[in-house]
Amino acid sequence: MTTIASLLQRARELDSPSAKLDVELLLADVLGQSRSYLYTWPGKEVTAQQLTTFNTQFARRLAGEPVAYLLGRQGFWTLDLQVSPNTLIPRPETELLVETTLQLGSAGSSLRVLDLGTGTGAIALALASERPRWQVTGVDRVPEAVQLARHNALGCGLGGVRFLDSDWFAALNGEHFDLIISNPPYIALDDPHLEQGDVRFEPMSALVSGRDGLDDIRRILADAGQHLHESGWLLLEHGWQQAAAVRDLMRHAGFTGVRSVCDLAGHERITLGQWQHRQKALAC
Repeated sequence: MTTIASLLQRARELDSPSAKLDVELLLADVLGQSRSYLYTWPGKEVTAQQLTTFNTQFARRLAGEPVAYLLGRQGFWTLDLQVSPNTLIPRPETELLVETTLQLGSAGSSLRVLDLGTGTGAIALALASERPRWQVTGVDRVPEAVQLARHNALGCGLGGVRFLDSDWFAALNGEHFDLIISNPPYIALDDPHLEQGDVRFEPMSALVSGRDGLDDIRRILADAGQHLHESGWLLLEHGWQQAAAVRDLMRHAGFTGVRSVCDLAGHERITLGQWQHRQKALAC
């Protein structure tokens, strides 16, 4: 007889910082129940089919495959989003980018907002869920990611968010925004973390950005001013050791009021600046 309690004990086999949670999520999904159900009925016997399904999923997790890909979904902000190996898995630390963006415009404002490299649509949809009057656009160069983001928008009841195929600004000629947000690739090509944990299974094109990790940020900064209204804001997520470099790049590109925002661990993870057309003209 195999019980829920005995399967929960298999967390001991996982080399994962979230081993207990991983097993809870997999088992709850197999049973079609909540995680609380597992501890309400720990002695309940699982069926042979449920056991087979759990063992298959557990073996894949044991090999390192991310739980989000195994389940096909991931929570972000207040949303439940579908994910796929074509996109990065939305992470809690990116919610800081959402929080910082929301502080720049009230619920009553009607801002035009652009999310560059939208992936699952997580940032764009989180913003739209909090600011219904904002006109939000998300772009991604991966067509499968754009289709997934559109699917997530409908699933979240946010069908008014626009998602486009675009390599950064390529499909946005003549369009201007009040806020541009991005969580771009920012990992250096030789970073040893690329061989560790969940990122081994995520698309390298969404992670790696040149020898110092800043190539895509440079591309964004080169063109962002052409798509920002006067006094519009650009917000970028980056690695915790890249803040000083990103601030310098942003100032050199003509942004003013440049500052970085720390996460709960005290690491600078978001940098933002305001676009001033006249300031850029003087710099030239």
